[in-house]
Amino acid sequence: MPKLAELLRDRSSLSDAQIRRIRELTTDWQLLADLSFADLVLWVPLRKDFKSWPSGYVAVAHIRPTTAATIFTQDLIGEEITWGARPRIDQALSGAEIIRDAEPEKFGDIYVKEETIPVILDEQVIAIISRHRNAELMRQPSRLELNYREVAHNVYRMVAEGAFPYTEHREIFDPAVRVGDGLIRLDINGAIIYASPNAKSAFSRMGWAGELEGKNLGEVARRVSLVKLDAHEEAIEVGLSGKALRRVEIENTGGTVDLLALPLLAGGDRIGAIVLLQNVTELRRRERELVTKDATIREIHHRVKNNLQTVSALLRLQSRRIEDPSASAALNEAVRRIASIALVHETLSSSAEASVAFDDVLNRLVSHALDLSPRMGELQISRSGELGALDPRIATPLSLVVTELIHNALEHGLAESGNHLTISVVRNEGDAQITIYDDGVGLPEGFSLAQSSNLGLQIVRTLTENELRGNIDLVRTPTGTEARLTFPI
Repeated sequence: MPKLAELLRDRSSLSDAQIRRIRELTTDWQLLADLSFADLVLWVPLRKDFKSWPSGYVAVAHIRPTTAATIFTQDLIGEEITWGARPRIDQALSGAEIIRDAEPEKFGDIYVKEETIPVILDEQVIAIISRHRNAELMRQPSRLELNYREVAHNVYRMVAEGAFPYTEHREIFDPAVRVGDGLIRLDINGAIIYASPNAKSAFSRMGWAGELEGKNLGEVARRVSLVKLDAHEEAIEVGLSGKALRRVEIENTGGTVDLLALPLLAGGDRIGAIVLLQNVTELRRRERELVTKDATIREIHHRVKNNLQTVSALLRLQSRRIEDPSASAALNEAVRRIASIALVHETLSSSAEASVAFDDVLNRLVSHALDLSPRMGELQISRSGELGALDPRIATPLSLVVTELIHNALEHGLAESGNHLTISVVRNEGDAQITIYDDGVGLPEGFSLAQSSNLGLQIVRTLTENELRGNIDLVRTPTGTEARLTFPI
């Protein structure tokens, strides 16, 4: 489907502000389609500037109602018409007024009535809405349909006066509320003129047993709300007065209802309001479950970290009681490996995200390794690049691999000579590379990672191939040793 900018490129005189207005309109106009039970098509005049007469129009948007059957089975976006082909569109553009009361015309097997509404911004007509609805459905409308249609006329007049879509507090429309979920009409004083069956059902589930019509909506909502704090009660009544664009949520043991109040204007004066309702009881229940689940997962990570630290402390105590240097060294290596795993769980336990900020983990792994090095004060460490957030399934084995590579560089490469350790990180779209270089003694002649008996390097190779699904190479350079780790993300 062509984008708006593509449809208008070099064919329209619309400014950036006018294009933004059209985007805002098409973001909110499901409300218009549903209230009027009609397909809506947005036409933009094709002309070089506003002083030029348009050669025609291009359809830049098309929306179908959720409250009635569609008229057009195919999208009209991209369709072009010439000036004169649709006189009502021409009249709306040239007269800057709504064109109604047209005779129905046959379209396929049904008769369709078309109305046209100018879209105005700063007293200029920037587009035309053509509204298409089944004329047969208009002959014996229900009370709901009459109220929807009256509200639609008010909103279309706001479009023609430049008052809709609303320019302030646009974030209030997210998430969107549908007309069919429940609608209430308010008079200028905030009293209920009409409540749709779904709106009545929503308040009935909240425990309201009486009639809604004739009541003040803010007072009704305050009375059924579970929260009885004065500030909250005042916010409910003010928010549902219909004087301004507001979103209010009320809750009790019967459920949770989301209400969006939209003031209706005529000539700049407020004439009433509509309130759209949505029962969000199940949605809020799931959100609470997710919050509880997230907190539980973080607590589990916290306990795993604590348990790992306990195991680490026990092993450290045991190593101090062993006289055999090799056995003591082996336990100390186990302590170091456990600490790197605990660090990942510590990060997860303190984060609201389900991912690991690995750059922070890497910094702490380097600091921890340096603290254990006898040459700590002599060594220089440089780092470049960032990995960002990683899945815990990658972060845990990666922390072990990096720990072993850094420890191997410090213990063997930089044990006696050299003083520089460089860690370079590169993250691409589908993979990442970590390079660890030291300017120490270098690898021995004939070194093979696959045949090495070093436990740390065996751990590196196994985790890289089996857990990270990556590749690891240790190569001798003219000035030292370079470990190159590549793995998919």
